[in-house]
Amino acid sequence: MFVDVVVIAGIGTVGLMVAFLAGFGYFIWKDSHKVKVKAIAKTKQG
Repeated sequence: MFVDVVVIAGIGTVGLMVAFLAGFGYFIWKDSHKVKVKAIAKTKQG
């Protein structure tokens, strides 16, 4: 395969997109497992 500057730039772009989406998915996964203290306190009062 002929490796040109465009091929390297394309591989780099795809790599950065995958890294961004993986980081964003990890953030959503970590955020969804947080305990919501205000919601629990509100249900205990009422």
